[in-house]
Amino acid sequence: MSESPVELPSAQELAVETATLFASLAFARLAEETRDLEQARVAIGALKALADLLPEDRRKDFQHVLANLQLAYADAAK
Repeated sequence: MSESPVELPSAQELAVETATLFASLAFARLAEETRDLEQARVAIGALKALADLLPEDRRKDFQHVLANLQLAYADAAK
């Protein structure tokens, strides 16, 4: 009896999932009750680094999220 090969996600799928996690973390670290600007900065930087690796059909959405996070960070850092 042969086992079927495990289907692995594509690198693009993992990039989207990872970008989603970094965006969620950044938003959480910018919220007043869980604010940690250093962690938000790192998460935003990681999302920015991943943006060019995302599938084209998802890239614009994440660039919009990134812009919102950068504005929220600037506001929180005042």
